[in-house]
Amino acid sequence: MNHKQFVLLVLVWSLFSFSHCKEDETDNTVVDPPEEEKGRDLTGFYLGADLSYVNQILDHNGIYKDGGVVKDPYTIFKDHGTNLVRLRLWHNPAWTKEVYGANGTQLYNDLYDVEKAIKLAKAQGLSVLLDFHYSDTWADPQNQKIPAAWQDVRDINILRDSVFNYTRKTLLYLDGKGLMPELVQLGNETNCGMLYTDAPEGFPACNVCNGAWQQLGTVLNGAIAAVKEVTATSAVKTKILLHVADPKNVEWWFDNITTQGAVTNFDMIGFSFYPLWHTTVSPDQLSDKIASFRSKYSKQVMILETAYPWTPNGDDGYNNQFGSGTPVTGFPYTRQGQADILRKITQEVLDGGGIGVIYWEPAWITSSMKDSWGTGSSWENCAFFDFDGNTIDAIDFTKQKY
Repeated sequence: MNHKQFVLLVLVWSLFSFSHCKEDETDNTVVDPPEEEKGRDLTGFYLGADLSYVNQILDHNGIYKDGGVVKDPYTIFKDHGTNLVRLRLWHNPAWTKEVYGANGTQLYNDLYDVEKAIKLAKAQGLSVLLDFHYSDTWADPQNQKIPAAWQDVRDINILRDSVFNYTRKTLLYLDGKGLMPELVQLGNETNCGMLYTDAPEGFPACNVCNGAWQQLGTVLNGAIAAVKEVTATSAVKTKILLHVADPKNVEWWFDNITTQGAVTNFDMIGFSFYPLWHTTVSPDQLSDKIASFRSKYSKQVMILETAYPWTPNGDDGYNNQFGSGTPVTGFPYTRQGQADILRKITQEVLDGGGIGVIYWEPAWITSSMKDSWGTGSSWENCAFFDFDGNTIDAIDFTKQKY
């Protein structure tokens, strides 16, 4: 064999060996994608949006777009993966009509406005969380005003019956329309309780910051009894949530309401987490907190409100609630920053074994709607829409591979 023949033989053998090695590598090997690419099964996990203002915005020149095309907002949220709509209910919010003066035509966030919203949400196949504020106006950690209809109550048992009857009547009405909510929230951000702000002398105020755990427990147990009575004959077996603001308050509040208040017959613990306001617990600590709550109380856990700005700027003369302070480290006030922190929060809830995340008022864009403090929106820089009404990145937090 001469040199040329030897070289040729080596080349042929090399090509033969290489081709067989490639066949062996590809023909019989099945490679699973990495776990992080598979994503978790989110069946049963609530990816929610509080759309309480939407009907009023639509009535006052608000326009929603998706990809530049004007669309119904309930459809937009469904198309982007939202599976739950949260709606607040006020007892008799006459002021929502009065702020428009002679141009006022109807009440908003009353039973009939909520009925309309539930119908529109359910038409899209969305579940509904009904948020009873037990007030004619906003109920939150700073205000828990008594409905005008209950101002003359002086006995805790009569107050309990008032709450029971109102809750029962509301749910019976909705159930009769085929609009029974899948979830109900009894009270909104009830850190110090409810039905106590500017309480008249002799009113059985349920302020737990003054030690009234037993009184609050009596009222909450009345509301729970009403839900249980209606769900006993309803096709929808509605779950019950209780709600406080800021995860730092969860253990103090639920320790006391379940013991001193004797309130135990509920299904879920809900809390608000606004990372720019609730700074004692960082986003990185949420999963551990949620896992601890689940273990301690044997209840499901859910973030009922969260939000973050995508810009520090505004689109109207109504001062924004967020955007002037320092952003959370790693999450600038940009579209990407808003999307990233929402995905981070959702991942933490999943890691802790929580059951859902609801973004508060992602559709509160600017329009000619009014409230007691301004015209337009104090939240348009936290919405899931830009200043032209088009959807932005954060609305797709529902489609992340968690």
